[in-house]
Amino acid sequence: MLLRKITLEEFGAYRGTQSLDLTTKKNKPIVLIGGLNGCGKTTLLDAIQLALFGPRARCSGRGGKSYETYLRESINRQADPTRGAQIVLEFTVTVDGTEHYYKVVRSWHTSGKTTLKEFVNAFVDEEYGSRAKSGRRVEPELKYSRVLSQEWADHIESLLPLEVASLSFFDGEKIESLADPERAASVIESAIHSLLGVSTVQQLRTDLLALQRRQKLSDEEQHLMDKIRAEEQEQQTADAALENAEQQAAQRNSELGKARRALETLEAAYKQEGGNLFERRVEIEREHAEISARLAEIRSSLIQLAAGPLPLLLMGSHLKELRTQAGRERTAAESHQVLGVLEERDQWLLDMLPAEAKTAVMGKLEVDRAKRAKSAGLKVNLGLSPDTIPQLSALDEALSRDQARAVELLQQAAEAADERVQLERQLAGVPAKSKVEAIQKEREDQLQEVARLEREYESNLNSVDELKRRLAYVSASLQRAHEEFVRTKVKAEEVERIIKYSEKARKTLDQFGDALLKRHISRLEVAMLTSFQTLMRKQGLVTDLRIDTDKFTLTLADTDGDPIDPGRLSAGERQLLAVSLLWGLMKVAGNHLPSVIDTPLGRLDSRHREHLVDRYFPYASDQVLLLSTDEEIDEYLLGRLKKSVANTYTLVHDDTTFTTSVIEGYWWNVGASNVA
Repeated sequence: MLLRKITLEEFGAYRGTQSLDLTTKKNKPIVLIGGLNGCGKTTLLDAIQLALFGPRARCSGRGGKSYETYLRESINRQADPTRGAQIVLEFTVTVDGTEHYYKVVRSWHTSGKTTLKEFVNAFVDEEYGSRAKSGRRVEPELKYSRVLSQEWADHIESLLPLEVASLSFFDGEKIESLADPERAASVIESAIHSLLGVSTVQQLRTDLLALQRRQKLSDEEQHLMDKIRAEEQEQQTADAALENAEQQAAQRNSELGKARRALETLEAAYKQEGGNLFERRVEIEREHAEISARLAEIRSSLIQLAAGPLPLLLMGSHLKELRTQAGRERTAAESHQVLGVLEERDQWLLDMLPAEAKTAVMGKLEVDRAKRAKSAGLKVNLGLSPDTIPQLSALDEALSRDQARAVELLQQAAEAADERVQLERQLAGVPAKSKVEAIQKEREDQLQEVARLEREYESNLNSVDELKRRLAYVSASLQRAHEEFVRTKVKAEEVERIIKYSEKARKTLDQFGDALLKRHISRLEVAMLTSFQTLMRKQGLVTDLRIDTDKFTLTLADTDGDPIDPGRLSAGERQLLAVSLLWGLMKVAGNHLPSVIDTPLGRLDSRHREHLVDRYFPYASDQVLLLSTDEEIDEYLLGRLKKSVANTYTLVHDDTTFTTSVIEGYWWNVGASNVA
């Protein structure tokens, strides 16, 4: 950060408009501003802080006044309070490698006796650095920014924190406080924390802790989340159990397959050895007995049939001839009986006929009776009974029935005989018990093993099915819970994630803060000791300097390593120690801030003043605004400092109007007229 220009308008003792070009040059970092006591040096320092920080500025002239009162009293007494006062400060800041040019205008005026209005307008040229790369001085192209104007307090805090500015802009009072060992500790602690970034780390930790505490779910949301987590745990448990059950089922199935293949091998061997027949031996014997009894029964039935008319089937032709003879004899008997009846009928007919017709009819009737008499005569007459033919018919029926029954029995007898032969063959093939006993035992054991594995495999499958149903139920329940409370879950996960990572970040920041503090204190000890030895006239007085990391107290040591009581130091030496602290802080911070030093040489002797002029001011920072009296930087010291001075101004106070004006040059450069 480099201050470019400040313009005061009716501010404090500064009447009208007064401007100071604060631009420095290469190897000329000092802007020397001279002024006697009460001429406005401290007011100028206050103006810089007021323009930047407004009500937060630590202006020395404010004291315990309210901000509004301070502003009201800061309007020049001779100015119209309704037009008010204004401070315009221009400066450049390098942000992300690019130099930005800012112009902030803070103005205020009164309206009535009680009303005061303040305005802050910010202008910025974000491309200034790209145009000024060549080193040429270019005019900024400033543009008004409403956002920056409205949020200037936050923006300037990001560019130059107030705590840091208080160490960069210091006056004699600050030097005095640092020179007091008891008061210096708090200043050192504040400086290290603010200027060297440790406070940023602590603020981050505090912000993270606050963020953690803000993360909270309602009781209902927490209950729902507990339920979801419980179901998620149950789902994981069920999923793991299912995976285990499936593995066990797969393992059991593999074992079962091996057992079955072993059983098949034993079965084949057992079969090959006649094991099946051995097992069926009793059954085959029983079947053999049954079929033998059956065969005997059939044969008995056949014998009974043979004892009946069945053998007459062997005399079939004779029975046929007997049937024919019986028919002939029955016909002859019937014809003999008809001839007697016909002879009476013919006589009755002839008696009824006329005589002329009798002869012809009588002849025909005689021919008919002759023909019938011929059929009634037989060459062979066995004298068979008229019931012979019915008896023969009954015999035929009996023979036909017995023949069918005999055929059926013969068929059954043949089949039974064949079956018995087969059974006898099987019985003949049944092995001896000793031959199949061992393999039968092994086979039975294997059967039991297969049965055991089948039961276990089935149990595993049942477990898998049960776990699948359980997992499906839990998953469905969880899915419904997720769908119902997805926002709660997202919030809870976000809360958990934030708390988890915040805790990690806080621990990391703790470690980083401790490491950063030790590193900075170590560097600060070296830089401060080097600065102090550079400025001190007594080079060998202090050879070591330590800063306690807990209490931030300074400990000085002599060449023997013995501690030096700060009370032994003179007031000037303590002032140099305070300057060394500020210089060391700027060195460690990188000299990127301007140093505004008000009344720096109050209690120093001539040698120490020379040391500050020669060894500190030209190197204190890239820009040093030196506010001095004519006794602090006198003509002699001005000559030693001149080569490092870019601009000089003198604040001239009119004791009659009580106003201050700014003129270029320092007393001895602008002539006696500027010297009060």
